Parts: sequence; structure tokens; C-alpha cells
Amino acid sequence: MKLTFSPEDEAFRKEIAGWLQNNLCDEFEPIRFRGGPGDEHMFHEQRHAWEQKMAQGGWTCVGWPKDMGGRGCSIEQQVIFHEEYARAGGPGRVGHIGEGLAGPTIIAFGTEAQKQKYLPGIVSGKELWCQGYSEPGAGSDLANVKTKARFDQDRQQWVINGQKVWTSLAHEADYCFVIARTDPDSKAHKGLGFFLVKMDQPGVEVRPIQQITGTCEFNEVFFDDAVCAAEDIVGAPGEGWKVAMGLLGFERGVSTLGQQMQFQNEFNEIVRVAKENGAAQDPVIRQRIAKAHTELKIMRYNAMRMLSGQAGSDGALQREALIYKLYWATWHRELGELAMDVLGPESQILEAEPYQLSRLQAMYLFVRSDTIYGGTNQIQRNIIAERGLGMPKEPRP
Repeated sequence: MKLTFSPEDEAFRKEIAGWLQNNLCDEFEPIRFRGGPGDEHMFHEQRHAWEQKMAQGGWTCVGWPKDMGGRGCSIEQQVIFHEEYARAGGPGRVGHIGEGLAGPTIIAFGTEAQKQKYLPGIVSGKELWCQGYSEPGAGSDLANVKTKARFDQDRQQWVINGQKVWTSLAHEADYCFVIARTDPDSKAHKGLGFFLVKMDQPGVEVRPIQQITGTCEFNEVFFDDAVCAAEDIVGAPGEGWKVAMGLLGFERGVSTLGQQMQFQNEFNEIVRVAKENGAAQDPVIRQRIAKAHTELKIMRYNAMRMLSGQAGSDGALQREALIYKLYWATWHRELGELAMDVLGPESQILEAEPYQLSRLQAMYLFVRSDTIYGGTNQIQRNIIAERGLGMPKEPRP
């Protein structure tokens, strides 16, 4: 693992820092430091415009291969990109699911036709994606999905029926990658397909789910005879689990650097408040701030170790990657608790009615879900034990 940067890397740092200084201003000034956890619903149109501004400068998909529309940046340069983006106050990326998940999966598993059809819209920042994995009875147990895809021979298209839930940004997405069962008699991880589905079509209904924060950034999605062209299944029918697991490898990959960018901004805000209101004078608070800072650095170093050891283009998870979700989810939940203790009595008071939360209050409430979505902490510990340490599998009925 490399922890230092070459002269070429530092020249790259100056390039991205200069571009951000010259462009993240004027009409984009209000969105600086916005769009993090609990704040994703804010400034969507402006942040979408910013995504396209970045694309015009060549700053989307920086780690993608050049022949796929990216910059072909090294891991070190991608680290630098996210560091400078955070330092400049870059807003939460509305295109992160396409750039960090859908795009790399299509590059790794998709056909040439799929790459030509979908990658340019992601690179340009114009087309947004959401993820159709979880269902009411298939959250952490993803292999229990019930959504079905039936192939219509006459029309040469897939017909999809079922329900997805906790679908982040589905109300704003142009496309959704959907795990569905191509063999109705199959069980568990067998007989699945990975589909690229257009959201703006008859048969797709999006219902927002209001959260404890008062916002509706994620949704239920219902598929009622929604269609997907025959050429828009990634891999063959029955290979959906392999593609889905490859995507999870990308989720634990470079996209984690952007996530840490948001964490750093939240931590900096907590430190600023602690200095202003005097909470930093409390030795216990100071110790907790130091602990959060140290653990965030550890998170960064482990991510770099994880990325340095990534093998193959299929996103296969290394052992180091297995701890990442458990680590950041627990750390982020504790950061929310620290934020409330730093605010003190003000943490219990709303800025205005109706239900107008401050950014740190919204963050605290939102991060309660971090240890649940994407695989609960309990599931993550099972994965570490069984896949990482080779321990006996948990008894099943």
C-alpha cells in the first residue's frame, strides 16, 4: 500500500484543486458541503447541474478506463481527487450510483452494445441511476428476492413484476439495475438475472417513504409488467448473482473514497461547532473527537489497502474489504451521537417549524440506519466469520 504521492500525483492535485476553486463558486456556492447523509434531498437540480459541469471539465468517472470515457486515474490519483473534492466543499454526488456501481458493473460484465448505450449518459452526468436489490422479504438476505422476470418471445423483451424497497433516489433516477428471478422455480442465489430497466415507463411506480428526518430520499418501487429489452440483461439468465456480487465489490471499492469525503466534512463541522460553543473545552468531548479523527484515518488507510489489493476486473472482494461496511457504519453512528453531545441542549431544539432539522440533527437521525441497510451489522459479522475467517457457518433450519 502506498501512502505517499509522486510528483506527477501532486501535479494532478494542483490541477483538480485549481479547477474546483475556479468552478465551485457563483451559482454553485450554495451547494458547497451540502447533499450528505440526511441532506440528499436538498438542492437536487443544482447538484445535477454541478454533475454536468464536472463532466464538461472531465471530472466524472475519473477512475474509469479512458476508452470508456474516464480519465484512467490511478488509485493514488483517485484518493487525491476525493481529498481535494472534500477540501473544496464539493456537494454530495447525485450520480454516484451510476458512476460507482452501475457503470463499473457494465464495464466488467456488459456487452459492447450496453457500454455504448449506457456509459455516455453516466459520464456526461445527465442520466442518473438507482439500485433495485432489496425487497420487503429480501434485505440482508438478498438471495431471497421474489421479483420475477419472464421473457416474452413474441416481443423479444423481459416482463418484470415485483416490488423493491429502500430504493435511494428512485424518484429522480432515469434507470434502475434490478435483480429478478428468471427461473420461477429457482431458490436462493440460483436462477437470477441482472436487468437494466428504464424508470420512465408504464408499469413502474415509485412511492416515496418518509423517514424520521421528515425527508423522502428513498422509495418503494413497484414493477407491474414493466419491460426490459432482451439485450438489456447483463450476463446470461441465471448469472444475476455473479453480477450482483461483482457490483458489491465495486461498492466496497473506489466509491468508498467519496463516502469518506462526506464523513470528513461532517467531522469538520462537528469540530467547528465544538470550538464555537465551548464543547471542545470538555476533556471527554476532546477525547471523543480525537478518537473519531483517528478512526477516520484508519478507515482511509484500510480503504487504500483494500483498493491496492483488489484483484481482477470483476470486483471480487478481498478479505480486507469484508470489514469495511461494519467499520464505517458503526463509526458513523457514533459520529452522530458525538454531534448531538457537542451541540448539547441545542440538539433537542428545532430551528423552525414545521420540523426543520439542522444538518447535524438530520445526520444524527439518518445514521441510525447505517448499521441496518446494505447488510446489518449482524450479517456483516457473519460474513467476516464465514468468508474471511473460515469459521463454521451459522446453523440454518
